[in-house]
Amino acid sequence: MCNLSRLRSMALDSSGKQPEQQQQQPPRASPGIGEAGLKLRKTPNEEHEPDSYEDLQLDFSPVLFSSLERYLPEQVLNSTRRDRVRFMRDLLLRYSPDSERIRIQRHREYREKILSSYQRLHVEIYSLDPGSFFAPSFLNALHQKSEQGLRSIMVQTSPGIFTFEMLNPRFCQMLLAEVEHMEKWVYDSRTTIMRPNTLNKFGVVLDDFGFESMLKKLVDEFISPISQVLFPEVCGTALDSHHGFIVEYGKDRDADLGFHVDDSEVSLNVCLGKQFSGGDLYFRGVRCDNHVNSEISDKEIYDYSHVPGQAVLHRGRHRHGARATTEGHRVNLILWCRSSSFREMKNYQKDFSGWCGECRRVKLERQKSSIEATKQALIKIGAEKSLVELASKSSAD
Repeated sequence: MCNLSRLRSMALDSSGKQPEQQQQQPPRASPGIGEAGLKLRKTPNEEHEPDSYEDLQLDFSPVLFSSLERYLPEQVLNSTRRDRVRFMRDLLLRYSPDSERIRIQRHREYREKILSSYQRLHVEIYSLDPGSFFAPSFLNALHQKSEQGLRSIMVQTSPGIFTFEMLNPRFCQMLLAEVEHMEKWVYDSRTTIMRPNTLNKFGVVLDDFGFESMLKKLVDEFISPISQVLFPEVCGTALDSHHGFIVEYGKDRDADLGFHVDDSEVSLNVCLGKQFSGGDLYFRGVRCDNHVNSEISDKEIYDYSHVPGQAVLHRGRHRHGARATTEGHRVNLILWCRSSSFREMKNYQKDFSGWCGECRRVKLERQKSSIEATKQALIKIGAEKSLVELASKSSAD
């Protein structure tokens, strides 16, 4: 994705001129807006609720457009949606590298190829149906529409790690069958598919196979509201984008998963099955970018054993890994949920002690040092006062 902070800094003092190091001519901006030499805001408009651009075929990620919208000058912000898109597109084309635009275009073509060729096995699971997807306990908690009802099914097994029964067995079986159908289609059609991430060599990206709208609804209507209650400090105004995928472990699949953090604000991990041994998740504390490799404290050590249908919800920056699946075949649904507003706010923050374990430890150490220094200063003042009083008394005698 184009670096929004870099883009903003380049555009703040720009009246539409191309930076010297870039030779390509920018495309013509829309009349009445781009030609006016308008500048982006220096700080985001936090009161503005950005539009969603997921319905448009764009040269860049729709999330980038939503993030950039908070920096638009009032004249553009109050214009039509079409003019806003034109203005932002012109700006992005002017300052973003060609490689990013090419990458997005190729990914779009890749998805179109899959969607035009792949025949779905269970069409019904491509549209979210809470009644047939979710476990009864999860549905009952949602129907209560209260924080108390939600927390009644949540088990905080360790600080910042919540587990709960989420998916019913039938949906898990259907999704497993769909994934097997995808893998068979990939093999039969000799199609090269993109795997979920750099660590997992097996599995599929569900968004690429047509699950994007279903997963977006899952995030918007269920995961985002839940996360706003459990992790308000990392959700920003909302979780507004996602990366949904399937991972597979076992014989002839990935064996384990190395120690890492997710590219998300909140991660949902649901075991779909099948029969397996091993594969426990191990968690080792939440860290910001600056402290991701810092030491582990004993209270941050937690291991979790997967249960089919049961979800684990945690911050994306919660360091974790997966031990080897020693027998059988384990398949999990992973949903990385992201907040564009939180990612922008991070650019203006230096203290993450509200959620980073190491930032919190450093802050507490500073507080202790300050208290001790104050204490010693008071002791010194008291001692000096006592000496003065003693000297005064001796002089009087």
